[in-house]
Amino acid sequence: MSTLWPRIEPLLAKVQKPARYIGCEDGATTPRHTDDGDAVAWLLAYPDTYEIGLPNQGLQILYEILNERDDAVAERTYAPWTDLLTEMRAAEVPLFSVDTHRAATEFDVLAFNLSSELVYTNVLEMIDLAGSPIHAAERGADDLVVIVGGHAAFNPEPLADFIDAAVLGEGEEVVSEITEVLGEWKRSGRADREGMLRRLSQVPGVYVPSMYDVTYHEPTDDDPIGTIEAVTPRYPDVPDTVDKRTVADLGEWPYPKSPLVPLTEVVHDRLSVEVFRGCTRGCRFCQAGMITRPVRERPAEQVRTMVNDGLRRAGYDEVSLTSLSTADFSDIEPVVKGIIADNGDAANSCDTLTISLPSLRVDAFTVGLAGEVQTGRRSGLTFAPEGGSWRLRKVINKLITEEDLYGAVESAFSQGWTRMKLYFLTGLPTETDEDTLGIVELAANCVKIGKQYTNRASVTVSLGGFVPKPHTPFQWFGQNTHEELRRKIGLAKDAAKKAKGVQVKWHDAAASTAEGITSRGDRRIGAVIERVWRNGGLFQEWGEHFDLDLWSDAMEAEGLTVDWYVYRHREESAILPWEHLTAGLHKDFLWGDWQDALAEAGVEDCRWTPCYDCGVCTGYGIEHVVASPIAPAGGSQGTGQDLSRGGEVPVQIMRRPTPAGATS
Repeated sequence: MSTLWPRIEPLLAKVQKPARYIGCEDGATTPRHTDDGDAVAWLLAYPDTYEIGLPNQGLQILYEILNERDDAVAERTYAPWTDLLTEMRAAEVPLFSVDTHRAATEFDVLAFNLSSELVYTNVLEMIDLAGSPIHAAERGADDLVVIVGGHAAFNPEPLADFIDAAVLGEGEEVVSEITEVLGEWKRSGRADREGMLRRLSQVPGVYVPSMYDVTYHEPTDDDPIGTIEAVTPRYPDVPDTVDKRTVADLGEWPYPKSPLVPLTEVVHDRLSVEVFRGCTRGCRFCQAGMITRPVRERPAEQVRTMVNDGLRRAGYDEVSLTSLSTADFSDIEPVVKGIIADNGDAANSCDTLTISLPSLRVDAFTVGLAGEVQTGRRSGLTFAPEGGSWRLRKVINKLITEEDLYGAVESAFSQGWTRMKLYFLTGLPTETDEDTLGIVELAANCVKIGKQYTNRASVTVSLGGFVPKPHTPFQWFGQNTHEELRRKIGLAKDAAKKAKGVQVKWHDAAASTAEGITSRGDRRIGAVIERVWRNGGLFQEWGEHFDLDLWSDAMEAEGLTVDWYVYRHREESAILPWEHLTAGLHKDFLWGDWQDALAEAGVEDCRWTPCYDCGVCTGYGIEHVVASPIAPAGGSQGTGQDLSRGGEVPVQIMRRPTPAGATS
């Protein structure tokens, strides 16, 4: 076996966290590289550090599926931190896998999972470190095939110059189809790379940028950069539109079966079991909810089996039931109770089993659920009202009423929690200063509720700058400037100084601008990404490395402007960079929902109401797969609720207690 370990090991004594690079995790597969080399070798890459990438469920799932195939083998790699990068460059050590420490050049595919747009510069770094030309057009027969997937790949146009293909949607089925195409290409002697890419473009869900020509309008005074004129396939057998891939039955894919257990601390260091995919709450800012429709629930008994098997194999004492809105899972309380009952010995020991639901919906969180989750320790819970007023929550279609929020908070505090985190977005469409100040008012009222149960009650407000994303109703909205985001954050900070028990934390507003450049950019942004990378702009998601000047200077050098790409409103008639790529949502549905947002009109959750024809179910022939015909407790996104009273504040929450000895 060819391994770089003798060259890597001496470097690890010089870096901060050598455990990032040694592999050897419990649950890891022993790769079976065939002697004849016919098996397609995948190097699955996460373009961030090991501790961020190791828990990623998508990468773990594909790792297992590929290694179960006789014609494929898969290993993993993560972005080396800056300290090891420096040592690797000096010692001329290429990118390597953590499983067997093979050089990337010994693989056929370098496949990235993209969770956010700010990792794009890391993608270029890893392609270059792998020994491959960074530009796809310069790659030959012996070079890697570079593929991207994940949520941030739904607009891969900024990376078009650097990637060979992008997978839209879910990968469980399509990785096997890609493997078959690449296997045939390998057996032919890797001849005709162009023909192989053309064949890949015909696999449903696979987008090959080099198979399409993009033309632009000439710049004018009103359009100084030049909008897209057309996106045209280069061959008649290349599809005009690439549709996402969707797994119809989640129960057929009970992965990961052998979760990876790291030897060093990672984020989300616990067993994670996905309970369902998709979300039809219809939050207009949420790309994940829009692109993962329809809802497909995993069978409840399978959830329990995966939890029990995973705990036994991994040895964790905490399990996280994951989805975009876990409290919406049908019969969630019986499932949680069943898991606790199945692990009764652990629940009665010092190592108390902790069950966490990381995506809690305020209007589906009840006293009963509060009493079941996180039985081991009650420290903090996170809810996401997103908007500071009922008016704004109708704009963004987050139909959580004040009564919903205060009821959920009271349920939690009454069951022993002492801290809450409330997540909000700032810079949303139609947002006013009154909406911003309403954030702190909501938080202060939550503290008052908590004080009825514990003197330690506190609420942390987390503020994130809103970035409009492709395939959402807000894709036409002109993003707030980072100066305006900072002003709004300042308003909330100043108001919180007067609210006892309320703390405000915030994300870097400047980073939201860079994210705006990359998330809605076209192919011309590729040159900007390359300039930022060549000027040292790595790990742009990390505050200590992010530098907006790198992005601003690169835009200027390429003759592009931040105003045009980020702060400009789009017209309905505009051809968007991702127009030829679809998540199944009709463009007229998204535009209509954008107009409803401006009219402050909410839309109910379509799982329990008549279909409003977004296009997904009719287009893919897959309806919502849910176990219960009844909406979760408290209603679901306005279903069965009186939304005309959504902004009312329950009187008892605002009433001050009467001092002892006083008369009311």
